[in-house]
Amino acid sequence: QVQLVESGGGLVQAGGSLRLSCAASGRTFSSYAMGWFRQVPGKERQFVAAISWSGGSTYYADSVKGRFTISRDNAKNTVYLQMNSLKPEDTAVYYCASPRRSYGYKYGITSLSEYDYWGQGTQVTVSS
Repeated sequence: QVQLVESGGGLVQAGGSLRLSCAASGRTFSSYAMGWFRQVPGKERQFVAAISWSGGSTYYADSVKGRFTISRDNAKNTVYLQMNSLKPEDTAVYYCASPRRSYGYKYGITSLSEYDYWGQGTQVTVSS
């Protein structure tokens, strides 16, 4: 059973930084890409960033490109999201996710439809 546990959320002023972590268990972590998504009340969950199984490829939403960095440590079964230059519009619940497939994505690794496993979410609040 795949389990994902996020940590690192909190309250930060605009311009500040936070680092989210997601610890994974239940299958071979290093075989799968990982993703981060976020959601605000009343809106759909949105893609933020994704990383390939090796860490060699990364993908970002345009809204966070240049400010956020996704990384992973396969020895620790953990994926990270470093968030810098935070803006009030980054306020959301952030979710770590793992796709059902290790390759051959039907919709693309940035698509929510590829992901079957989700963490419980961690709140990030950016004050102006």
